[in-house]
Amino acid sequence: MMENPKSRGHLLTEQANPNSQNLDQLSAADFVDLFNREDAKTLEAIAAAKPQLAEAIDLASESLRLGGRLFYIGAGTSGRLGVLDAAECPPTFCTPPEMVQGIIAGGAGALVRSSEDLEDRTEDGAAAIAQRQIHRHDVVVGITAGGTTPFVLGALTAAKQRGAATIYMACVPAEQFSVEADIDIRLLVGPEILAGSTRLKAGTATKMALNILSTGVMVKLGKVYGNRMVDVAVTNHKLHDRALRMIQEIANLSRQEAGYLLQRSGKRVKRALLMHWTGLDPQACDRLLEQHHGNLRAARQAAQETESP
Repeated sequence: MMENPKSRGHLLTEQANPNSQNLDQLSAADFVDLFNREDAKTLEAIAAAKPQLAEAIDLASESLRLGGRLFYIGAGTSGRLGVLDAAECPPTFCTPPEMVQGIIAGGAGALVRSSEDLEDRTEDGAAAIAQRQIHRHDVVVGITAGGTTPFVLGALTAAKQRGAATIYMACVPAEQFSVEADIDIRLLVGPEILAGSTRLKAGTATKMALNILSTGVMVKLGKVYGNRMVDVAVTNHKLHDRALRMIQEIANLSRQEAGYLLQRSGKRVKRALLMHWTGLDPQACDRLLEQHHGNLRAARQAAQETESP
């Protein structure tokens, strides 16, 4: 039998929302209106966490530039959101799958089937850190809406002991639950419409924060030119079309010219653009990009300066 746990009723994420006390009596239209009003609070929460999110982007991008990795770790909804963000980095930014990784209590099976009981195992969080041989150049983001998940806390403690940078992301104020981490991100969305159901506002705010963090890191790493995903992996018809349109618009070429250039580049948009701008062959473009840490703008500028008398 599970021991009677300490009450968590004081936590912001566990409190009842006074605005939804008659939730079971609302019409469908009023129900949607209420959700819309409450979801607006996620934007306020993200805005309030701006300094910490910006600091997290700088910390993670510098660590990854040094060869480190970014890990998200969580349980339940928090874990699923971390795995989702990590899984979307390779197709969006052409990153190796090991660069950004998601760890969820219960493993891959927990993505589709509830295993929330496993979040209580502090030792499993520590074991996940040891298994991945996390080191001082890595960054570990512990995601826990209510702030107290033992699996996440165990992982953060173990990561810190190994010298990794740690980021804590929770939806309760520090005075309700504090954790020692390098960066402390609080997404205070208030009580949920459905009391305790943190897959709602807390989940939405967490998804927004992870979008900002991973996208900001990839921009800093040179995965973006202007606001275009120039490191996109061209793996299907939709992405092939997107790659063609990027080359057309950025290089001011016809679709036919863009297609020929994309083919010559081995379906690598950054390489194709640099080939067009510099007249260099693919291998020389790769060397130039490598010299500038994959940053297309910096590589183009360096090539132009070299050509100047």
